Amino acid sequence: MAKAQTRKRAVMVLNPSESKRLIGRAVAKLPEVRSALKNGRLIIGNGTTNAFVAEELLGRKVSKWRYAAGVVAEGRLGVTEGNKRMEPIALKRGKVHKAGWVALLKEFCGGDVFVKGGNALDPQGNVGVLLASPVGGTVGQMYGVLAARGAHLIAPVGLEKLVPDVVEAARHCGTASTDLTDGIASGMAVLSGARVVTELEALRILFGVEAWHLASGGVCGSEGAVCVAVEGDSAAVQRAFRFAKSVSGEPPVVRD
Repeated sequence: MAKAQTRKRAVMVLNPSESKRLIGRAVAKLPEVRSALKNGRLIIGNGTTNAFVAEELLGRKVSKWRYAAGVVAEGRLGVTEGNKRMEPIALKRGKVHKAGWVALLKEFCGGDVFVKGGNALDPQGNVGVLLASPVGGTVGQMYGVLAARGAHLIAPVGLEKLVPDVVEAARHCGTASTDLTDGIASGMAVLSGARVVTELEALRILFGVEAWHLASGGVCGSEGAVCVAVEGDSAAVQRAFRFAKSVSGEPPVVRD
């Protein structure tokens, strides 16, 4: 008779960049992403977490700052420098689509994938994306196409961005309806129906463990951190915990 597996538990603390590395690794392993990379079309939208996704898929370093567009940085809502900003990576059967992401989006079919990060996430799985552009930026161009054609929308979002209600939050901002703001006035798009990948989902994808969000926040370099519990068979929990230790000290995102 086979010996019963021993169930174990571990608790880990992940700083924001460590979470982004974990999430990026998991998104790169998703079957729909691997399929689109090999046989279809894959667009990785701008964003700091998406830069980690790009690194994991392409096997090369990507500037986290220059791959972002809108950012919350230095206590303000802002955008990265347009003359330094990288374009979203657009891949067709694994090769860069020279015509760019907007042209590739026009070719999208049901099995293709768009990766779009967010600024907010609620318990219902709604993703909020801040919009500084008066015409909606990337979301304004891609969301209708994806919905119409049944393509995959994957949203890598860390639990540091958890809010009570994205739909309600979106009612209280706007580029033309805000009187005072720290930085650039923004609206918010609500993305529903995306496959959301948080730290919890990432741990399930990579290691087959169950995961729970225990706590958030910290000081002395752990601002924005999340505390996560994982449970599963002993070997899986140990692999998850070793991975968390291996990404400890992942550099924070800074200007470059």
